[in-house]
Amino acid sequence: MSFPLLTVTAAVPAVGAILTAAVPAARRTAAKWLALLVSLVTLALAAAVMVRFEPGGDRYQLVESHSWIADFGVRYELGVDGIGVALIALTALLIPFIILAGWHDADPLETKSSRWRPTQGFFALILMVEAMVILSFEATDVFLFYILFEAMLIPMYFLIGGFGDRAHAGSDENAAAQRSYAAVKFLLYNLVGGLIMLAAVIGLYVVAGNFSLTEIAEARASGQLEMATNTERLLFLGFFFAFAVKAPLWPLHTWLPNAMGEATAPVAVLITAVVDKVGTFAMLRFCLQLFPEASKWATPVIIALALVSIVYGALLAVGQRDIKRLVAYASISHFGFIIMGIFAMTSQGQSGATLYMVNHGISTAALMLVAGFLISRRGSRLIADYGGVQKVAPVLAGTFLIGGLATLSLPGLAPFVSEFLVLVGTFARYPVAGIIATTGIVLAALYTLVLYQRTMTGPVVTEEVRTMPDLRVRELVVVAPLIALLIFLGVFPKPLTDIVNPAVSHTMSDVQQKDPQPEVEAAK
Repeated sequence: MSFPLLTVTAAVPAVGAILTAAVPAARRTAAKWLALLVSLVTLALAAAVMVRFEPGGDRYQLVESHSWIADFGVRYELGVDGIGVALIALTALLIPFIILAGWHDADPLETKSSRWRPTQGFFALILMVEAMVILSFEATDVFLFYILFEAMLIPMYFLIGGFGDRAHAGSDENAAAQRSYAAVKFLLYNLVGGLIMLAAVIGLYVVAGNFSLTEIAEARASGQLEMATNTERLLFLGFFFAFAVKAPLWPLHTWLPNAMGEATAPVAVLITAVVDKVGTFAMLRFCLQLFPEASKWATPVIIALALVSIVYGALLAVGQRDIKRLVAYASISHFGFIIMGIFAMTSQGQSGATLYMVNHGISTAALMLVAGFLISRRGSRLIADYGGVQKVAPVLAGTFLIGGLATLSLPGLAPFVSEFLVLVGTFARYPVAGIIATTGIVLAALYTLVLYQRTMTGPVVTEEVRTMPDLRVRELVVVAPLIALLIFLGVFPKPLTDIVNPAVSHTMSDVQQKDPQPEVEAAK
């Protein structure tokens, strides 16, 4: 029996979460170092998964399959394709930086709310989310995936509601009320999506007789399993609705600005750069592979919703006065690009969408974490409370600028490659949609540069900014590798595209689509 690398990669952070939570209350620093060590071991295991994965090999590799609930055909079944490998690597890469950035976010406060800040619990919850997300990228049993899809909501609920942003205007009671509202809204939206998906999962079992993604897909491709058109479309809608809530896609997006605004900056990164990627990943793995005809049937509407997300999210980002909510609305716009690339049904679009998931995770982490460092110094999330930061903290301002330029997809930085591929792939099949989507680029430049101008340039007008320290060593350790990755993948994206492209070819085959050929007028 081969070494169960995929299981171990997910089990290490899960066990680490239990051990971290068990550290005595007085040993907060030990709990932090233990959580960081566990996240680094997980990163090493994720690197081993990348090394052992062969891009030109079988579609699903490092497969593990064991009977779980035999009476209902449920199996503990794992396997990774290139898309899953890339997102496992992203998750494992970001968690150590999230832990370092949140090093003091759960330290006790001498206030009534201090009881909601057990340090051990904070870092244990982060590791538990990491374990569930990694396992969801590995699961090839639909029922197993559903359990993970829903279970990750529990630790996220406590991270949002119990460990909120300290830079909150108003009383402790008001801050606690807003955190609770954001956490409950996050939970309810995602639970409703999950319940609808559960009905679709049960329906899929009734039709197929098992929950194995690979067996169902093979049976469909060989013609051994046929679904009535209406049945397939209903099942597709049940799955897609849940994924669209998680993604988040307009108009199911409204929980995200509240959750990111009230959470600490590291938890905000965990939400949008890690957890939300499960939704877009699942669209590729489950919607397109299990329901190819229904996916093509729904494409025009999904493209339209993605366009609304792109423009709507960018417009609302332009008008924001809160730094963290601005980044949240920018993420809604970026997720619109990802979903549009997936359902453009072209290899360029889907490769770009997968790269966008990775690159958006890195760029959003860089921008939001630097924003968190900024907010912790000033004690305010309001853009109007800043100005002239580059005069007193030039390194902080410089890293903030690079994170912002990555967000607007500046050429030479990683998100440019993915956004360009999404637009090219969309334009090839839906030229009008591709043209409309480019307005998101213009608006991204507007909200990013205006944010930088209002916070970093101009005179220093407040004493809080005048005495602001520059980035410390721990903060530089967090930010510098992310910026280096943004530059490296912007100049040389080949390591990612080599892993992703074969998986995209399989997905294109699932939906029986080929790239449109350019119309060239014959020479006279």
